[in-house]
Amino acid sequence: MHATLPLLERSDFPPLRRLGLETLQVNVGYRCNQQCLHCHVNAGPRRKEQMTEETVADVLKLLASGRVQTLDITGGAPELNPHFRTLVREARALGIHVMDRCNLTILEEPGQEDLAEFLAAHGVEVVASLPCYLQDNVDRQRGKGVFEASIRALRRLNALGYGREDGALQLNLVYNPQGPVLPPPQESLEADYKRHLDERYSVRFNRLFTLTNMPIQRFGSMLVSKGQFGDYMARLRAAHRPENLDGVMCRRLVSVDWQGYLYDCDFNQMLGLPLRLDARPRAHVRDLLEAELEGLPIAVRDHCYGCTAGQGSSCGGALGSEAG
Repeated sequence: MHATLPLLERSDFPPLRRLGLETLQVNVGYRCNQQCLHCHVNAGPRRKEQMTEETVADVLKLLASGRVQTLDITGGAPELNPHFRTLVREARALGIHVMDRCNLTILEEPGQEDLAEFLAAHGVEVVASLPCYLQDNVDRQRGKGVFEASIRALRRLNALGYGREDGALQLNLVYNPQGPVLPPPQESLEADYKRHLDERYSVRFNRLFTLTNMPIQRFGSMLVSKGQFGDYMARLRAAHRPENLDGVMCRRLVSVDWQGYLYDCDFNQMLGLPLRLDARPRAHVRDLLEAELEGLPIAVRDHCYGCTAGQGSSCGGALGSEAG
């Protein structure tokens, strides 16, 4: 696989500083039951990295300190970590809002038969990957049969109360473009998703998050192989909107890897660009118990243009309006 960090190092991306800490995004491991073309984590069935019980305990100590409002659990398929449910239970008992970055097909994996019921019982927000509402596009990107399995999973979540207008159990979908292009306007695409999934499959959800594909890991390597990396970066840079800088996720979020080390965002984690609290080369989640984050510089490189291009892109979807 082609390394993309050397292609991103020389950057004129504007400097950024932190505003504090609201969300702790915890990657509990890179193992996944899928192997998607756009995956910036390079996750897959053969990955072995997973967060230990001891590191989960360190995360829970930070959550118990009251410094964090939201726990955003990601992977890989985070549910494959044997301590995933302990982390969810304990975080919810502390009154923390919990999000599960779910690929939907995990609900049909052996040993996960009661996963949907577990998530509903604990009021977990499900942020589910569905890169298109058309079967052929999803199966081309994620593997044959993935779309049908995803629809079955969505119907199951709907039956448990997810996706209703009252918002008690939030079900949000995530869209990724099929190739080296920017996502279309989020609001209009959300309307298309809702209409098509309801009329064709009787599936309901709350919101759609449109995410820009990052030029790193598996997707970035594919761009290099096809000779498209430079063109894609030029597209991101040309679409940069300075007003999106206020809303980028790294200003209020800390990313934690499976070993407990800290990064400004999940993308920096995959590039090995650590969050620096002091002179040490890297910091651990244990260090956040005492650390003051506001005002600290954020590690930026050229891939950061992926978060500010067009509408902007973050873990919560678009940052700006369709007008851009």
